Amino acid sequence: MKHKLFALALSACATSAYGDTRGLTVDTIATLNKIHSVTVSPDGSQLVYGVKSPAVDEQKKSNALFLQDLDGNGEARQITSGQGEHNVVWAPDGSGLLFLTSRSGSSQIWRLPLNGGEALQVSDLPLDVEGFKLSADGKTLVLSMSVDVDCKTLQCSADKIEAHQSQKATGRVYDQLMVRHWDTWLSPFKRHLFTATIDGKMIDDAEPLMQGWNTDAPARPFSGMEEVAITNDGKAVIFAAKAPGPDQPWHTNFDLYYSEIGSGKISNLTTENKAWDSHPTLSPDGKTLAYLAMNKPGFEADRFGIVLRDLKTGQSKQIATDWDRSTGSLIFSADSSKLYVTAQDVGQRSIFVVDVNSDKVTRLFSDGYAGDLNVAGDRLVFSRHALNAPKDIYALDLSSGKTAALTAVNKARLADVQFGEFEQFKFSGWNDETVYGYWLKPVNYKAGKKYPVAFLIHGGPQGSFGNMFHFRWNAQLWAAQGYGVVMIDFHGSTGYGQQFTNSISRDWGGKPLIDLQKGFAAVAKQQPWLDQSNACALGASYGGYMINWIAGNWNDGFKCLINHAGLYDLPGFYATTEELWFPEHEWGGPQWQGADDYVKFNPANYVDNWKTPMLVIHGEKDFRVPYDQGIAAFTALQRRGIPSRLIMYPDENHWILNMDNLKQWYAEVFRWMDDWTSK
Repeated sequence: MKHKLFALALSACATSAYGDTRGLTVDTIATLNKIHSVTVSPDGSQLVYGVKSPAVDEQKKSNALFLQDLDGNGEARQITSGQGEHNVVWAPDGSGLLFLTSRSGSSQIWRLPLNGGEALQVSDLPLDVEGFKLSADGKTLVLSMSVDVDCKTLQCSADKIEAHQSQKATGRVYDQLMVRHWDTWLSPFKRHLFTATIDGKMIDDAEPLMQGWNTDAPARPFSGMEEVAITNDGKAVIFAAKAPGPDQPWHTNFDLYYSEIGSGKISNLTTENKAWDSHPTLSPDGKTLAYLAMNKPGFEADRFGIVLRDLKTGQSKQIATDWDRSTGSLIFSADSSKLYVTAQDVGQRSIFVVDVNSDKVTRLFSDGYAGDLNVAGDRLVFSRHALNAPKDIYALDLSSGKTAALTAVNKARLADVQFGEFEQFKFSGWNDETVYGYWLKPVNYKAGKKYPVAFLIHGGPQGSFGNMFHFRWNAQLWAAQGYGVVMIDFHGSTGYGQQFTNSISRDWGGKPLIDLQKGFAAVAKQQPWLDQSNACALGASYGGYMINWIAGNWNDGFKCLINHAGLYDLPGFYATTEELWFPEHEWGGPQWQGADDYVKFNPANYVDNWKTPMLVIHGEKDFRVPYDQGIAAFTALQRRGIPSRLIMYPDENHWILNMDNLKQWYAEVFRWMDDWTSK
């Protein structure tokens, strides 16, 4: 079915009429505004959001907050000075905002009254505040800060951190795993939660909730204050964490913990579940705790189901058990009778409503990737991005189902940009099961012409290249270069039911490769303008693994290959990666226990079949797939005399985050593809 968009503020950029216009470029991406901190006032009448604005001149960069009336003329006005304000929280009466900013030299909480007046600093703590939440009565704060677990005071932790940073010896000493994570060698300091009373005085101290706990809460590096909830009476905090212990690297047992403020006691609410518990969310009536829970220990991509816990009786039950989607985020309706949730869904990230009494699940919105859910009276306010639109904010009328754009923060910057037409397709994949993907036409597409193909393979492997706007792997950039783009959500992808996601485990080189082969043949037949014989395949992480696997197991399919942060040798990967639960689940246990997958699906064992030119790219700070995997692949290519190139980034992790590096990355990728394909 042809992809159709509702009316957008950027409709001029989404037209399917092609002329000789310019497509999206990485230079344009570098100038795009990024929306964050989307939050609606308690009465649902006002919206606040942050806009991070890059600029050619470093001095003109900004990261400010904007206020917009939802019931007025829709015009937004800037309300902060643009000094990195984020983590926005409304006062319960809607009179003002609390947020984090480093304008005083460290990350602290500031308050901005909305009835006039300047922002004033609320906290003056010796440590950076990394995140915070405010109780429903507006009197209690929960703060996240990094501390020395043996310290009794914040100043002690500040002194220990300063001493650690100033020591001349550089040796790191560890007695247990993990020693490093994502892109950072772990320090002896842990992220802990604290409470403080906000009573009009400057906050210069805070009470610990986790004294002596040798673990992080929220967990590093990606969890935030969505993993923390304050009970409606402001007397207790519920948070997600892993229990301290040397086994943290090889299990996924995050639990929810309950701590009554001032008691010094912590109790485990989810001790019976040995899998992942997350996202504690309290109902407005204060009676129910909703949270997300996986069922399979050791599996990071299991289905996140929804659990309700009666706070009075302690009884819990999982709801919507027949709904075969994994929940990404959730928020209660004002009357506590419904949950609004997001979930990946057949190439989209859709919005659903779940009736907590009947378990009925209804899809409300499914066009692109939705997030940042807020309830605003009889509307939902949310962010959304898609293959032809970066993130903006929208309102969904719950009565009519109609959606309207509230912002267009990149309208001027994209005014002369043409996006390639795109469409979702499906085909019979492995075992003749239905598999989905997307194709994109080149910008300035002309009927009757054949176009070379960029065959993009997503990572994860439990992931998706769906209807999203990506700042690193943006399909529109290849369309702007004159390539047709094909992306396939092979077996193992998310958003198609848990059985489909599970099917890749213990079969990395099996079903996915068949899907890619059959999908490429099918889409080339469906869309004859795609030149199947004139294609390059490229991917990162698991996508990079698949590039190495293709090199040895489908070596006549492509004119060139591009492998970013790809796994080359599975035994070597196991010995040097950090989250051991991942390979132990995916390949059947620790490598030395003789799990067959480490041999059966190891790209290094098929190098004798390699012959396709390959570009290899890696970051030296990548601790998920350490950079020796990239060097090993490049060594094999060079030793076999196969045309190849290596690009190593000393300052990048698993991703390319520095914009100058990203520009170079795309330039090298396009040059490699242009060298080996004909247009």
